[in-house]
Amino acid sequence: MPKLKTRKAAAKRFRATGSGKIVRRKAFKNHLLQHKSSARKRRLSQMEVVNERDEQNVRFMLPYL
Repeated sequence: MPKLKTRKAAAKRFRATGSGKIVRRKAFKNHLLQHKSSARKRRLSQMEVVNERDEQNVRFMLPYL
């Protein structure tokens, strides 16, 4: 079998937890932060588990994750 290539863009955005779930960063924490509340920014800093509908696509892009 030939080796499978990893999608490098996906490798920078997703990683696996110890239990095998795939996690991602939340959106809306890049700029325009002055009007967002501290609590909202703190919530956006946490990692989020990838939705089950998207998980299969992410796993195809990261064959050795």
